[in-house]
Amino acid sequence: MPQIKVAMMCSVCSELNYITTKNRQAQQKKLTMKKHCQRCNAHTEHKESRLKK
Repeated sequence: MPQIKVAMMCSVCSELNYITTKNRQAQQKKLTMKKHCQRCNAHTEHKESRLKK
């Protein structure tokens, strides 16, 4: 299965904090996770965004 890299962006401050992989065929929707944001210093929801090149 093809794995692609995705960036995880904080929904509060919009900072790219994490990079992870996902299987595009198995996971059709955008990925969301509760992760720690260093800028907000709290656990916030992080959503999938495009990786800047």
